[in-house]
Amino acid sequence: MTVEQTAARPVGRRRDPERDAAIVQATLDVLAETGYEGMTVDMVASRAKAGKATLYRRWPSKAHLVVGAIASLTETNVTLSDVPDSGSFTADLATMKKASGHSNIGLKMQILAGLTPSLASDPELAAIIREQLIAPRTTLMRGLLLRAVERGEIAPDRDLDALALIVPSMMFYRCAVLGQPVTLESHQSLIDEILLPAVGLRP
Repeated sequence: MTVEQTAARPVGRRRDPERDAAIVQATLDVLAETGYEGMTVDMVASRAKAGKATLYRRWPSKAHLVVGAIASLTETNVTLSDVPDSGSFTADLATMKKASGHSNIGLKMQILAGLTPSLASDPELAAIIREQLIAPRTTLMRGLLLRAVERGEIAPDRDLDALALIVPSMMFYRCAVLGQPVTLESHQSLIDEILLPAVGLRP
């Protein structure tokens, strides 16, 4: 092998999807057993039969590890470009749901609700949740709403930032405050009975 070929080889090992999946599952298991405050990276490494250095190469902190595990439960990284303009806000919403995947939405919200007591005492955790879980979702919803405004479906004087937060905020309230499960049906009900009337549309 020439010097040039040696230099061109990637440094380090490639990520193993099966290894990542085992770590994510171990994270969720330990989190369910101990809560966020009681959980340690050592516990997860031991449960996943992985070195702690392996975890830190993938996730730089416990907060990143937990948020990464939660994010893996349901949604793929869907952006506005993944939702073709159908000409209808309700049709765009349906496409977004199909692209994102919501099979474990209740479990995800339940875990997030369980982290609520830790948000005030762990600013890093709160910041990562806002950045990686909340912001992408609300940015996508705001993009769909803006599209509808530009099509003339929604009045231009609506507060799009507030509207984009309606569904995720009410799902979290339902789970964390009321103690009620979040299901696909309850999620759709929030869209049909709250979001669409708020923007002046019918289901």
